[in-house]
Amino acid sequence: MKLFQQLLVAPAALGLLATGANAAELNINGVSDYAASADQVTSVTQFSDVYPTDWAYQALAGLVETYGCVAGYPNGTFRGNRAMTRFEAAALLNACLDRVTEVTDELRRLMAEFETELAILKGRVDGLEARVGELEATQFSTTTKLKGYTAWVAGAVDGIDGSEATTLNYDLRLKLATSFTGKDQLTTVLRSGNFNDSIFGTGLTFVETAMSSGNSVKIGRLFYTFPVGDSLSVTAGPIVRTDDASMYAGYATYYPSDLLLDFFTYGGAPTTNNLAYTGSGIGAVYTLGDSGFKVSGNYVAVDGDDSSKGIGTDDGTTTSSWQLFYEGEVFDGNLLAQVGYSYEQNAGLAIGTASTTADRSGYSVAAAWKSADAGFLPSISTGYSWADVDGTSDDIDSWYLGLEWSDVFIEGNSFGGAIGEAPSFEDEDSSTMWELFYSFAVTDNVTITPAIFGIDDGGDADEVFGGLVKTTFVF
Repeated sequence: MKLFQQLLVAPAALGLLATGANAAELNINGVSDYAASADQVTSVTQFSDVYPTDWAYQALAGLVETYGCVAGYPNGTFRGNRAMTRFEAAALLNACLDRVTEVTDELRRLMAEFETELAILKGRVDGLEARVGELEATQFSTTTKLKGYTAWVAGAVDGIDGSEATTLNYDLRLKLATSFTGKDQLTTVLRSGNFNDSIFGTGLTFVETAMSSGNSVKIGRLFYTFPVGDSLSVTAGPIVRTDDASMYAGYATYYPSDLLLDFFTYGGAPTTNNLAYTGSGIGAVYTLGDSGFKVSGNYVAVDGDDSSKGIGTDDGTTTSSWQLFYEGEVFDGNLLAQVGYSYEQNAGLAIGTASTTADRSGYSVAAAWKSADAGFLPSISTGYSWADVDGTSDDIDSWYLGLEWSDVFIEGNSFGGAIGEAPSFEDEDSSTMWELFYSFAVTDNVTITPAIFGIDDGGDADEVFGGLVKTTFVF
């Protein structure tokens, strides 16, 4: 046996013999057998009489595999059920203490060797903790996300007397999305713009990003959306619009990637997708399982904040819109389709040549298709809408067709164009509108879009031709 083991066993045995201990109490043979095992085992599986079902299996495995300080008997057994003598305990404890001492010495050596590096790391950790504490103390909110959008429009129009000078205008939107449960959302939109005196903020030349607030910051949206079960979401608020995403099942259009004239924003359905009315409203969207269909309905009272007109009266301007929307895969591509109905009370046309204010019922159909494979095929979007106006014998109708090609010349850039007829009475000259654009994706957050457009009233009025450069920032 090893010298240490011999020194450990011999005096202890002599001491016990001197006190008159008998052979059974001393178990000299067992101690000698244990001490004679020269090599420590490296895995608990080397013991033929130790099984995973033993109550101390994990403890023994830790001593063997972590510290390597457990020895067995020469015959490969551990004899875990046999009573342990004080000598065996002393030998086991000493071996484990030796290993712990070795580990501790190694740690001290490493700590001394990397003392400089550890001091630097400690300083960095302290600095990070201080910065995290400062961020936590000054953070905006743990429940609110801020998204920003601003568009700058520089351009001019020919064909409108007295309004042909070049202008530069902006539209700024800050959206605060707050969730209290992870499934609901309180939406607040702050908006400002200076399109008040710009040709791009009036009539058919109105561009989609034209906000006319006179540089004042206004509340553009304020509404709350929450789920009811797995398929139904409800939205309500004092400042909401019929086309807001949580109020409307969807738009059947892939055009355009960067919006230009507001007419084409309506997806070919301006009599049902009326974006002109914002007020107190409520709406719901119901998803029909995995069928791809959604149904939506909403009601908006433009004068909901006016006690002289209010909500649900005959004097106020109101709109109610209903829609069946579909999204699915058709003809090796993605198809969007919608059928819509709306009833508007004391309403005027948001765009177009008609200026009457009356009650009317609107109807629309629209569809859009985009190839699932990357290629030269453009997305195709089209729609048609019409409306019956109380007190008149003529209907209002409109249509549009839009095409857009993705990744033109450079990945991320797009080219597109659209043509359509703005809403007009059947017995009036219609206004044919067209636009062309090319959109440069400068970065993921900056897009520059030069565009041209034209409007032909079909009568004696001069044709309008315009051009602009729109720079969009998202953050």
